Amino acid sequence: MSFKSLVRELRDGIGSMSRRGGGAMEGMMTAHSRGCAPHPQELEEQQQQGRWANLPPELLLDVIQRVEASEVAWPERRHVLACAAVCRSWRNITKEVVRSPEQCGQITFPFPLKQPGPRDHPIQCFIRRERATSTFCLYLGLTPSLQGQSDKLLLAAHKIRRATSTNFVISLNPDDFSRASSTYIGKARQVFSSNFLATKFTVYDSEPPFDAAVSSSNRSNRRIHSRQVSSRVPAGNYNIATISYELNILRTRGPRRMQCMMHSIPISSIQEGGSVPAPSSFIHSVDQRLSSLPVVKGKEPVIGFSSTSLNESNAPVQINGESLILKNKAPRWHEQLQCWCLNFRGRVTVASVKNFQLVAAADPSCHVSPAEQEKVILQFGKIGKDIFTMDYQYPLSAFQAFAICLTSFDTKPACE
Repeated sequence: MSFKSLVRELRDGIGSMSRRGGGAMEGMMTAHSRGCAPHPQELEEQQQQGRWANLPPELLLDVIQRVEASEVAWPERRHVLACAAVCRSWRNITKEVVRSPEQCGQITFPFPLKQPGPRDHPIQCFIRRERATSTFCLYLGLTPSLQGQSDKLLLAAHKIRRATSTNFVISLNPDDFSRASSTYIGKARQVFSSNFLATKFTVYDSEPPFDAAVSSSNRSNRRIHSRQVSSRVPAGNYNIATISYELNILRTRGPRRMQCMMHSIPISSIQEGGSVPAPSSFIHSVDQRLSSLPVVKGKEPVIGFSSTSLNESNAPVQINGESLILKNKAPRWHEQLQCWCLNFRGRVTVASVKNFQLVAAADPSCHVSPAEQEKVILQFGKIGKDIFTMDYQYPLSAFQAFAICLTSFDTKPACE
């Protein structure tokens, strides 16, 4: 049996679980007549696990490893997700087998979108802009396919312009951009009130980028009665980056000049032996925390929340050491073409003021090698009407790279 046939059979097994529910109830009645009725929670778990959970762990590990190794690109890689959807035991082993993007260069589950990319080569993506709805969708792949259905959607963003600010709300679902939704993962915000020329953006993450990311001095805990909490509490906003565009006072010709201060990435990450603190999974939703709280008879549970989980924190997240600073790579003037040029290695085909490449900006005291400072960490450029490429690599994540690129779509006349 081929692995694709195995996956199809797994899906059929999932669909038949509900049809086997009657047999499970009949078995419970028979067991009860013998005086050994199983616990309801145990019976429910057995029904959810299904017959595939009884496979020996060694055999199951070998099967998932072979499926993961054979399906290296989308849409075929969806079979790996199908393995994780069979039952709990399959999901746990699949999560152990599938490595992070830094190790394998692949994006399989949603939470690797907040993990750094590979070190030796970029992950190539493209962004499609929908002008009518002010929506931006990030897809995995070199270029859009002829059949758009086969493109792997990673993230989506919606531009919301207000009198005092402009927000790019980022979500896993292109049809749901509510902060109260479980698919909300962050935003990029431009504030006009504190910056009249509108050249500075702040990137917020819905969850702490790593453990103990927010200092206790910026957190005010308070206790809230469960009736005061809706079924979906808005996620927190943690300040992880600041993007600044340099003013072009003399109105000279040339690309925009930008600087990105990555508050959640230490500069030591690009030094020899350095690493980026990154989450291994998404934090459980508030609904799951509510269901796990003990309830006293006649009383509602009381939940402790911090103000940073409900409101925006202007203070950056705290890391050990200095933050990594990225700057756009300076282009060269081409005499024959009479324009500014950058080597995008064929990934950008249309001249635009939005095109840029970001490299690390480090002082000599930081002991960062010249080769590391010349490495392009993020590049963004236009290839057609409303189609742009986005290639990123370590130490940025897909979420951070997408948020930086979104800031390029906002009008900045003072910087051009």
